[in-house]
Amino acid sequence: MFKVLASTWPLLLGVMLLMVGNGVQASLLGIRGAIEGFSTTQLAVVTSAYFAGFLIGSQIVPGMIRRVGHVRVFAALGSMISAVLVVYPVLPDWMIWTALRVLIGFSFSGVYITAESWLNNTATNQTRGQAMSAYMMVQMLGIIASQALLNAADPSGFTLFVIPSVLVSLAFMPILLTATPTPTFETTRRLSFRELFRISPLGVIGMLLTGAIFSAMFGMASVWGTLAELSVREISIFIGAIYVGGLLLQYPIGWASDRMDRRQLILGLAVVAGLLMAATVALQPPFWGLIGVALLLGGITNPVYSLLIAYTNDFLGKEDMAAASAGMLFMNGLGAICGPLVTGWIMERAGPGGFFVFIGLLYGGLALYAGWRMTQRAAPAVADTGAFASVAPTASSIAVGMVMERGQETAD
Repeated sequence: MFKVLASTWPLLLGVMLLMVGNGVQASLLGIRGAIEGFSTTQLAVVTSAYFAGFLIGSQIVPGMIRRVGHVRVFAALGSMISAVLVVYPVLPDWMIWTALRVLIGFSFSGVYITAESWLNNTATNQTRGQAMSAYMMVQMLGIIASQALLNAADPSGFTLFVIPSVLVSLAFMPILLTATPTPTFETTRRLSFRELFRISPLGVIGMLLTGAIFSAMFGMASVWGTLAELSVREISIFIGAIYVGGLLLQYPIGWASDRMDRRQLILGLAVVAGLLMAATVALQPPFWGLIGVALLLGGITNPVYSLLIAYTNDFLGKEDMAAASAGMLFMNGLGAICGPLVTGWIMERAGPGGFFVFIGLLYGGLALYAGWRMTQRAAPAVADTGAFASVAPTASSIAVGMVMERGQETAD
């Protein structure tokens, strides 16, 4: 691990700073939007726009990289992110924010693709698993740290927009000044959605649902907190707890997934999450209880995403993994666009409890579909399945492809 850190620390440091900057602005906009008088529906559109931009970027940026190279794309998109972050408070209009969020989602998608390509190029077959573990760890730590930073200044001022802009600008220095050679970027063959669905119906439907769950959970949490009349400090603790839970439960759940039918685990976790959401709506727990809810919700959602990738991977040949990862992330992106829109619509009519209602309904749907799929096909033998590997819902197809290839190697 020390050898991996020695060769990748500029990239990992840059990624951590990027995640801090992204995490601050994602939570801040929900709070600042309420201060500016935006409605819940308007904030839902603003939130959804990020995921629309992210999905567009995943389709366009690879072609940009092939035309002009990693360094130019990386620097250009980084400059775009830094500029957009300081424009928000200057132009407090929800329609302008929507356009800016598309731009920043597009830019972050490209930055992740570029950074993960660099990581893949730097790692060897022996160190790739450790490199990915370190990458996912710094992503989670960056998001958690960003919520603490949310308390550094008044959200009605400029400071909290300037800080992430500076952090993002600084993030590119260690990466662009390193002597690591830029990677090649090859075109992969396409895998149609019909083929992908035939290979793993649960993987495709599950990715669609978890995309909506993650975008609602993280993108709309600050909007929910504002409607629930939580303080900025309480909102930041709640969102931070979501990621702490994901960090703590990722590996115990991963350990279990390598020793049983993964569909049973997905079903069980979805049922627990659905019941948790129902109990939260019914009991309306105090703030300390909400922290427990956030820990469990994050501890389930992040591993379920990785479980779906690992399960789909069990039915793929190595030559199909890159194409399958792109297709699965496209489905995840479609769900992510819809998640905030539906959450906002429900909260506009049912109040803050609609946040938990929507997530609970999605987990109920995932549980029902996983249970039905278990009656349609036998599970592969545990000895023939690949190893579970942690991957964040914010990762690009590069990172997901790396994880899938690594998992396949452990099964061979």
